[in-house]
Amino acid sequence: MSHASKHEHPNPARARWMGIFARASAADLQKALDGLDAVPAYEFLRRPETGLVMVRGRSGGTGNPFNFGEMSVTRCAIRLAEGVTGHSYAAGRDMKKAELAAVFDALMQTDRRMTLETGVVAALARKQAEARALKSRKAAATKVEFFTMVRGDNPL
Repeated sequence: MSHASKHEHPNPARARWMGIFARASAADLQKALDGLDAVPAYEFLRRPETGLVMVRGRSGGTGNPFNFGEMSVTRCAIRLAEGVTGHSYAAGRDMKKAELAAVFDALMQTDRRMTLETGVVAALARKQAEARALKSRKAAATKVEFFTMVRGDNPL
């Protein structure tokens, strides 16, 4: 019996879509929900609530871990009328976003998954990739190259 690494998610597909929903804006999630043929009925298992988490980092990405600081996170848990539960954790204090992300997490665990994957999830992922590419291009445009010249008449 093999044991998964502590960094591996037991369901990588779910981890992927939960991340996409967590990074989406509340407006984009609401627009996607409004675009569904039927808005699902659901109840709260845990109403959206905001708290703090400690963010940890590593020097150079590989060094010893250190506490970087605290960050606001909002979480929510819902249950669809058909019994499927959805959860979300999203950076920030947007309670509506956390609620909508939890609804979509639950919907992705139903027979609507393939339709949502090719429609909603793909569109949100594409929008997020475009935003990252734009940010990267803007950062690259401000990059400064430094170099040092050695003069031949300086004694070592």
